[in-house]
Amino acid sequence: MKLDGKIPAGALAEKWTKYRSSMPLVAPHNKLRLDVIVVGTGLAGASAAASLGELGYNVKCFTFHDSPRRAHSIAAQGGINAAKNYRNDGDSVHRLFYDTIKGGDYRAREANVHRLAEVSGSIIDQCVAQGVPFAREYGGLLDTRSFGGTQVQRTFYAKGQTGQQLLIGAYQALSRQISLGKVQMYNRHEMLDLVMVDGKARGIIARNLVTGKLERFSAHAVVLATGGYGNVFYLSTNAMTCNVTAAWRTVRRGALMANPCFTQIHPTCIPVSGDYQSKLTLMSESLRNDGRVWAPKKKEDAQAIREGRKKGKDIPEEDRDYFLERKYPAFGNLVPRDVASRASKAMCDAGHGVAPTGLAVFMDFAAAIERYGRSRASAQGIHNPDKDTITALGEKVIDEKYDNLFAMYEKITGENAKKTPMKIYPAVHYTMGGLWVDYNLQTNIPGLFATGECNFSDHGANRLGASALMQGLADGYFVLPYTIGTFLAGEISTPRISTDLPEFAAAESETRARLLGFLSVNGKQSVESFHRRLGRIMWEYCGMARNAEGLTKARKMVQDLQAEFQSDLFVPGTLDEFNPELEKAARVADFMELGELMIVDALNRNESCGGHFRTEYQTEEGEAMRDDEGYAYVAAWEYGGMGKEPVLHREDLIFETVKPTSRSYK
Repeated sequence: MKLDGKIPAGALAEKWTKYRSSMPLVAPHNKLRLDVIVVGTGLAGASAAASLGELGYNVKCFTFHDSPRRAHSIAAQGGINAAKNYRNDGDSVHRLFYDTIKGGDYRAREANVHRLAEVSGSIIDQCVAQGVPFAREYGGLLDTRSFGGTQVQRTFYAKGQTGQQLLIGAYQALSRQISLGKVQMYNRHEMLDLVMVDGKARGIIARNLVTGKLERFSAHAVVLATGGYGNVFYLSTNAMTCNVTAAWRTVRRGALMANPCFTQIHPTCIPVSGDYQSKLTLMSESLRNDGRVWAPKKKEDAQAIREGRKKGKDIPEEDRDYFLERKYPAFGNLVPRDVASRASKAMCDAGHGVAPTGLAVFMDFAAAIERYGRSRASAQGIHNPDKDTITALGEKVIDEKYDNLFAMYEKITGENAKKTPMKIYPAVHYTMGGLWVDYNLQTNIPGLFATGECNFSDHGANRLGASALMQGLADGYFVLPYTIGTFLAGEISTPRISTDLPEFAAAESETRARLLGFLSVNGKQSVESFHRRLGRIMWEYCGMARNAEGLTKARKMVQDLQAEFQSDLFVPGTLDEFNPELEKAARVADFMELGELMIVDALNRNESCGGHFRTEYQTEEGEAMRDDEGYAYVAAWEYGGMGKEPVLHREDLIFETVKPTSRSYK
């Protein structure tokens, strides 16, 4: 199989503009005759469904939630990037493009990343028009703040709830199309298979999660916007229902899974507190604007904190190691996520961790509170303010910027992070890998498109903070509505697809048999217990640090776990009823197959880059060591069948504008 990225010819800065002017179009009266399925209602899915409905297509939109507003995009807190240069600090489309390519450790397509940077400004305009309440400066202009991996302030935000506010905007647009009849909404429906007719994606099999009924849905094209697969690790910042099933079922039908081992570890999460914790909570990267990350210099101080004999605020300044500022002075606390995560892990591995488990460092806001307090006091004409006044005024500023984040932290941990340093530790957050797509966001299966985190295309081996929301809305509002026409322009004579076709019957029959298979095992172990064990294997051997020996061991462990799952799984209830355990069984089965592929991909990539850190390939200073000669390519894997090896297809990455160099944030 030869992979064709369909990247337009011409100068990088002109590719998207010229391509939009020459791509095939679907006339308005023909759009009325074409059906499109959109699976997922997060930022990528809701914006795509709303935009396609507005264009005139007949859209069927699916979510397994009770409302589109429950999509996991609401959990994104810190902000959304855009090259507006409102700060007049030197930002530009090219700088956003360069920061993203560099931040991804030169493992992303130049053309896709530049297009993302180009349309970023339009996203902000669109969202402001929708009424998204972005933060504003004293003069009324939109405010921005910094995020990791950049030296400009390009991140627009709405306190610590940016994702929620953006999703409400997209949901409003989607609701308008639902009310007009252009989008038909299917809540509490989960896609369980892709239906292909004559080699093209023509529909899906979905299960009504309330009644248990399997249902058939047809369309001229299918768009997946189903998010990432971080829950393969069990403990992650993702919602517990996030899964890979929709994407993985298309892989089973022939779609390629690209760079699955590229998963992002976020450095600022609330640490694990117990063996039976079900998920982890993210503390937004935006906090690193004002929070200084440190650990005790003395191991005895760290031990005293772990044992409860001391608190972080008891450690004097001279005994604190602000290790990010020490190691990376040019970027300090705002180094990219993969760099910050490994640095925190190294401190904990060396015995400087501050949680009872030993797996946490501090993020301290005392200096920011004092700085803001003095500034606010000066602005109010308070001369020589006392410490209590400075603290009160400074904490008020912190509340204005981040109040919901601090409230969340206090509710979970019982500690006020304005009074004592916040404990943080890295955790699985985002997946850069995903379905392989070309420049049109189309997979190798004609008529099957993938947007947002579901595809692999824009972040390389590491995603810069505040770029997830940017990609989701860029794909949904400003890319897919154009590029889907390159396929649908050839379908205007195709009549509405019938769900009575034998391909639909066969897919439904296979799905039914698979679900009944889970119910028939009648073993003794719960789905949750298998998922937890899978997650431990993946985190231990395919998490922040990997090596060939551990990965080889992990693959055998996952295979053994799969065999045990097939022989000792217990799923109560029946198929044709409300059955959450059956839902989970199908998802965990897919996670197991994906987990093995992630391990295979990590074993294949004999280098360290971004979120993929092979301990055999690192510099003397412990930084990632890429191999551009051998691995400057997209690894797109084809499912080989049960018990067979996956097949690797390579798409070479060509860098015409930027030259890959060793990343340095020092």
